[in-house]
Parts: sequence; structure tokens; C-alpha cells
Amino acid sequence: MYAMASVLVFPSVFFPFEQQLEGTLYAFVIFSFAFLARPFGTVLFMAIQRRLGREVKLTAALFILGISTAGIAFLPTYQHLGFYAIVLLALLRIGQGIALGGSWDGLPSLLALNAPQNRRGWYAMLGQLGAPVGFMIAGGLFAYLLSNLTTEDFLDWGWRYPFYVAFAINVVALFARLRLVSTPEYARLLDERELEPVNALEMTRSQGRNVIIGALAALASYALFHLVTVFPLSWITLYSMRSVSDFLIIQVIGAALMALGVVASGLIADRLGRRTTLGACAVLIAVLSAFVPTLMNGGEFGQNTFILLGFILLGLSYGQAAGAVTANFPAKYRYTGAALTSDLSWLVGPVSHRWWRLACRRILAWLMSASTCCRAPPARWRR
Repeated sequence: MYAMASVLVFPSVFFPFEQQLEGTLYAFVIFSFAFLARPFGTVLFMAIQRRLGREVKLTAALFILGISTAGIAFLPTYQHLGFYAIVLLALLRIGQGIALGGSWDGLPSLLALNAPQNRRGWYAMLGQLGAPVGFMIAGGLFAYLLSNLTTEDFLDWGWRYPFYVAFAINVVALFARLRLVSTPEYARLLDERELEPVNALEMTRSQGRNVIIGALAALASYALFHLVTVFPLSWITLYSMRSVSDFLIIQVIGAALMALGVVASGLIADRLGRRTTLGACAVLIAVLSAFVPTLMNGGEFGQNTFILLGFILLGLSYGQAAGAVTANFPAKYRYTGAALTSDLSWLVGPVSHRWWRLACRRILAWLMSASTCCRAPPARWRR
């Protein structure tokens, strides 16, 4: 939601004093604040959980996330508040990042540890289905509003409605997740598997190598996520005469294919192994990235081809990314290690995503991800 608004809305309503390109880049800078804040949120809320319990931690994290999202929806623009509007936008984005770090509930680790030996890939992908569904909702809302409102109405008030919807979804998610984590069965399983937060410094000293391996193994997925969502949308907005709403519909279709790819990744990983699946996907993503400039400059057919193929590969890779970041840790460190590794992957992934002129860096990132998959201990990757 925020990423789309960074391209479609924020350059005009918060940076009207800049050209469209510069305004978009400024919006992306604020967009990155959440990734920088997320690890700090993880450490902070892990400490809260150790002292006050997981229900208090999750309630506080999702409350902050909801308030930050609603705050963006009601935020005055630069025209009304001047520079302070930009400051408030940055603070709310930091709040989202801190809250996302605190919203880790250990479910991916719990699924990985309790899944049957021959079904670990299938269980690992279940929690990953939320990303394509969320993108379909966000993309569909923005496409509908852009198609049915004038540019003036959309930039005046229409862009706020997706954030209202996101806030409503956050409220539902709060009660649903609290209902889950407060059950005796969930608490018992976490205790049996020793899935409790540990001190971040202790975990880093003991498991620093596994944190790096897990982050790099999932790097291709998180880099590609932004390459097929934020990058092409900004490219179409800045450099193309194509209808943005029509392009968003293609991305929504791509997200549906991504969901199918996530499901397929579970079946493939159970047959071939998670390490092989992620390594092969990283190589394929690197190959696809080499053709990004050609496809994006190839008219609607080339752009659609890139989006659809990219989302399919994203589903196959992203479906096993959560399993990649949890598999290398001993039980004692798995809860905290998986959270920090995921934060690091989300931080490095968007950094490795740049304009198409930096395609070589993206290829290097994805080949690094593939080689890391090959270097990871095979025994643990079967967990």
C-alpha cells in the first residue's frame, strides 16, 4: 500500500516543489525508513515479550501499526502543513517499521518444526500467501480509484481510502492473531519447541553466521519483490504514456499467479528440497533480470511479459523464503534468529533493487543468493 502511494501519490502531495522524478526519489527515501527501523522494532518487542508476554507484545505492535497506517490516511499534505507534513510522514513510516518488527509471532518457525518430514515445504509456504493477497487488494483499490476519479480528486482525497481499508484489515488481524497466540495449544507448542525470544546480542554472537546465511539465501526473493512491484510502477509513471490503472491490473493478475507459485513452491520443495528450489529460482531470477531493460522498453507486450514471469518466479522463490530464514538455527535461537534474519533480508533486498541501469548489481545479488543456498548446511535445510 505504502509503496504504491510512494509512486502514485506522495511525489505530488508531499513534494510538489520538486520535479516528478525527484519527488519519487524523496518518497522512496521515506519508504526505506521502515526497513531501517524494523530490526530495532524486533529487538524492542522481543524485550517486551520477555518481560510482559507475547499477547502484550503483539497487541502493542499491531496497535502501533494500525495507528501509523491510519495516521497516513488522515495526514495533512504539504499544501496545508508544509515541511511538517513530510516530517510526520517519515515518523509514521518509522512507526510502521518498528511495528512490523514487533509483529513477529513465530508462526513460520512453529510450522517448520511441527510439519511432517516430507511436507515441510508445503507447511512453510502457507504463511507466505498473505503477500500476494495483500498486493491484489492494494493494487485493485488503486486501479479502481484511478479509473473512476479525476486526477484532482484522486490526489485530493481518493488516495486515502486504501489506507482506511488497510487500517480495517489491521484491526481484524489484531483480534485474529491475538485469538491464536492466546490459546493454550499455541503456547504449549512454542514452549515445547523452545520458541522463546533470547537476547539479541547473545543470539548474534552465537549465530551471526547463520543470520547472514539466512538473509542472503532469501535475498533473491525480497529483491525481486520490489523489482516487480515498485520499480515497474515507477517506471511506467515516470517514463511511459501507458495507463497506470491498466498496468496495475496486470500487476494484480501477476499477484494472482504469484499466489499459485507460492502453492507450487511447497510441492516442488518437498520433492526437490528447499535448498535446490531456492538456488534454482535465484539463478532464474538473475537470468530474467538481465532482460529487464529490453522487456520494459519493449512496449506493453514486453512489460506484461516481465511482470507475469517475474511474479511467477517470485511466488516460487518467496514461498520458501520464510523456511530459508528459519532452517539454520538451533531451537533455542530459532524464534529470535528467524525474526532478525527476515528483517535483514527485507533491508538488503530493496537496497539491491535499483533502476535498471544497475542490473549488474541485481544479478550479482541473486547469484550471491544462489551460491548461499549451495553453501548452507543441507541437513538443516531439510527441517
